[in-house]
Amino acid sequence: MTETFDRRRHPVRADLAAIDYEGRATASCFAEGEVFQVIADQLPIRPEPRPDRPIDTEALSGEWVTVYEQTPEGWAWGQLDTDGYVGWFSSDDLGPVKPATHRVRALRTYRYPVADLKFPPLGLLSIGSLVTVIGETETRGLAYALLSDGSAVVAKHLVPLDAVEDDWVAVAEELIGTPYRWGGRSSLGLDCSALVQLAAQTGGHGLPRDSDMQEAEAGEAVPHDDPATLKRGDLLFWKGHVGIVAGENRLLHANGYTMTVAYEPLDKAIDRIAATEWGAITKARRLPEL
Repeated sequence: MTETFDRRRHPVRADLAAIDYEGRATASCFAEGEVFQVIADQLPIRPEPRPDRPIDTEALSGEWVTVYEQTPEGWAWGQLDTDGYVGWFSSDDLGPVKPATHRVRALRTYRYPVADLKFPPLGLLSIGSLVTVIGETETRGLAYALLSDGSAVVAKHLVPLDAVEDDWVAVAEELIGTPYRWGGRSSLGLDCSALVQLAAQTGGHGLPRDSDMQEAEAGEAVPHDDPATLKRGDLLFWKGHVGIVAGENRLLHANGYTMTVAYEPLDKAIDRIAATEWGAITKARRLPEL
């Protein structure tokens, strides 16, 4: 029997596949892959090497990707190390690997050419971005982290890689008002499952990217027939959508209804969503306490 591979999670095509799939997948050739680091602020990942296609997701600055093909047109096909997502992205936005020491905890932070906020920024890093700190300095009483690429960011906007938030839902709440963006995975714009993934990551939970993956794998299933039994941090799933229980009768989600990250009364959200293509709640899941 031929094994079926989800294109979002497995670097397998008819003409090319990762070497790890040799013997499992049918492909014209197999490649070892080469690891690179994302040097853009955000790197759109698409299902095809076409700029007019909607994005599936984004890689963040400092994350690693394993590349199995690069084209003369400047496209690369590979897999994101953070959550295993596979797709096409710009090879111009990749650089050599530098092991990260910290990640961005502020919703976003400017990257400066020198340790001085008066200078024009080089870029804007989102929460979840990874950086390599090689030193620290102070300018006019403000501490800056010096990064391996020669730039600087405000030091208090970073946390060590092993830092864990006691209440990751509070991090999701910090993103209220962020624009909804299909496939977005940054504090400049994100979708429902990216909100869950980014916020849960700060609490030490490594979740898959899309809502159907999270519904199948995140934590453990809990009953959802009585909303009163749900706890803060429980995840509620509909077909193609996920939201976070933020409190009694309160749902927090990135959604196309308000086009933002927003609170919504849970009972009203259930009724509203049931009247749309998403239908009824399909599952509730609870992440483990760490």
